[in-house]
Amino acid sequence: MAYKTRFYPKNVSKYIGDSNKIVCRSLWERKFCKYLDENINIVRWSFEGVKVPYVSPLDKLPHNYIPDFLLEKKNKDGTISTIMVEIKPEKQTKKPILTEKVSKRTYSKNMEMFLVNQAKWSAAKQFCKENSIEFLILTEKELL
Repeated sequence: MAYKTRFYPKNVSKYIGDSNKIVCRSLWERKFCKYLDENINIVRWSFEGVKVPYVSPLDKLPHNYIPDFLLEKKNKDGTISTIMVEIKPEKQTKKPILTEKVSKRTYSKNMEMFLVNQAKWSAAKQFCKENSIEFLILTEKELL
């Protein structure tokens, strides 16, 4: 079920960008926004503030992947880590399986989504490696 709502941070000074334009497309994204806003170890954060170029395996054309979050976290030793975070349902992080309960059309659609996500995440990992950023994909398992 689609869920769309605006999030207004209480700690506006921590937010990078226009804090009036945060539109969460899931309860998980909203929950993570609240976590970032309220966590004293999060120095700064942004929502959909970075573009990572990638080539789609479907049309072989360049596109931009916009990860959900970019944040700066204060570590126990006082250093700052930069982390890029994507929030996804766990089922979208795994290769789909064709079973008797799944139509071929649904399987094909899920496979295309999986392949595009893999291309996006591969580009994000390379981008992060080049910029000393950690890349995380969080699912409902980590967020609950």
